[in-house]
Amino acid sequence: MKMSWTRVFVLCSLTAILILTFSSLVENAAVKDKSKAGDHKGASQQLFMQGSEASNFFKRRSRRSPQYYAEYQAEQRVRLAADERRREYNEEQRDEFENYVEEERDEQDERTREKSEQFREFHYDGMYPRYYWFH
Repeated sequence: MKMSWTRVFVLCSLTAILILTFSSLVENAAVKDKSKAGDHKGASQQLFMQGSEASNFFKRRSRRSPQYYAEYQAEQRVRLAADERRREYNEEQRDEFENYVEEERDEQDERTREKSEQFREFHYDGMYPRYYWFH
């Protein structure tokens, strides 16, 4: 059984209206402090700030509000320090990798030299000079 789109729309609208109606009835959702059972206003004022304070806070710290120059400089210093640490880490990793590659290449050259020397020793018959080239 399919529900038509109008029924879905009406059901969603009624749900939204119900939620808005009950949310306007709720005053606040402060957590009770058991140490101060009689002081309900103090608990709500500790958890929530006044509307004017909140709007001032958001006006000051909105995305479009200009940053203070000192804050900007501090953020730049943090960003530059992070970039420097990343650069040093990458340089260290690159150096370690280059050392590893160089050691591997040296070991491979040594193994190749040993194998060629063994090959020459095994196949030398004494009739010809050992090396066909002169250093």
